[in-house]
Amino acid sequence: MSNEAKYISLNGNFYLAGNPVLSHKNRAFCYSDALFETMRAYQEKVQFFPEHYQRLSGGMDMLKMNIPVAFTQNRIHDEITGLLKKNRIYKGARVRLTVFRNDGGFYIPECNDISYLIEVSELENIFYGSQPKGLHIGLFDEIRKPVNIFSGLKTTNSLLFVMAGLHAKNNHWDDCVILNDEGNIVESVSSNIFMIRDKIIYTPKLSDGCINGIMRCQIINLARSLNYEVLDDVSLQPQNLLEADEAFLTNAVAGITWVLGFEKRRFFHDVSANLTVKLNETAFNS
Repeated sequence: MSNEAKYISLNGNFYLAGNPVLSHKNRAFCYSDALFETMRAYQEKVQFFPEHYQRLSGGMDMLKMNIPVAFTQNRIHDEITGLLKKNRIYKGARVRLTVFRNDGGFYIPECNDISYLIEVSELENIFYGSQPKGLHIGLFDEIRKPVNIFSGLKTTNSLLFVMAGLHAKNNHWDDCVILNDEGNIVESVSSNIFMIRDKIIYTPKLSDGCINGIMRCQIINLARSLNYEVLDDVSLQPQNLLEADEAFLTNAVAGITWVLGFEKRRFFHDVSANLTVKLNETAFNS
């Protein structure tokens, strides 16, 4: 279990985590007018930070947020590692960076200037792959994810994922599969999804509405470098998952988590184990 930090960072300044720092007019709270990145860090390095920064900047541009001159990749990375030091976190860490439009206006903002909040918490393990057993996942079909230009963004409008998480909890699953309006597999509550059939790796195409995951991209590239055939431009249905030999989930904090079962189907986890070893070699090569 992660440990809560004593300090947070708002616009580059440290504050005690228990003290209020945001107004009741905060637009992330009132209108979900915000984006966030969840990352993994160790000591003075945030894993795959250039990719996280690029995705965040692209989302800010799409939402017409003004990117401050000082909001540079190097500065934000330094502020994250500075916050880790302030909290005396020297092992693995979970980092969340939230960017929100400043207070003012109702649905129509008064300005497009932004603020940003950094939170950190300690993880028990430095490396990816500490999962002791496979996940048991199910299907969430009560609400489907719409496909539009915002589908690939990580916004604070997360009610779909909250309801999917409650559905998984009520069914005693570890996670569940989310579908789009066409009935195609999109992702899970907090991860992209991969499946393997006859030694071919499949993952839903971005145009089906899945989050453009940083770890998703890393695993696709890593798998291809190991001579796996990867199909990332296909639509997948629940039946494909039931026919798979193996399945696993990916996100920036956990890396790869292997799936033991979906409904009554049980899976192997040879490929995911191999990819986890290579992922750690790539991410912690120094």
